[in-house]
Amino acid sequence: MTKDKEIVDKIVEGIQEKKGKNIIVVNLTKLNDAPCSYFVICEGDSTVHVNAIALSVKDWVRDRINVKPFASDGFENCQWIAMDYGQAIVHIFQPSVRLFYDIEHLWLDADIVKIEDLI
Repeated sequence: MTKDKEIVDKIVEGIQEKKGKNIIVVNLTKLNDAPCSYFVICEGDSTVHVNAIALSVKDWVRDRINVKPFASDGFENCQWIAMDYGQAIVHIFQPSVRLFYDIEHLWLDADIVKIEDLI
C-alpha cells in the first residue's frame, strides 16, 4: 500500500508540473474527526489552468505510483475541483473562489506547510 506522504508528494509534483500556485499542505493526522489525513490546496489563474492542474495531478499520481482518485468533482465549471485520494483530498481553486471559501483556515489547529511556487 502506498504511504500517505508519498501520495501527497506526488500530488504536489503534479500541481507544480502545471505551475499551480499558493500550494498549501494541511496535515490533519493529529486531529480528531478529520475527514482525511491531508488536504492539498492550490490555485490556478483561470478555468483552463485549474483544469490543467487537476488533469496533471490525476495523470502524475497514476503514472508514478499507480494510484487513482476515488472521486473527483468540479470539472464542469473549473472554479473549484476536488479530488479524493482517500487519505488526501486535493482542492484546486480559482483565486476568488479560494478566498471566498477560505478552507485552509478552517483547520488552523492542523500543521500547515506552504510550498514555494515554482517560477
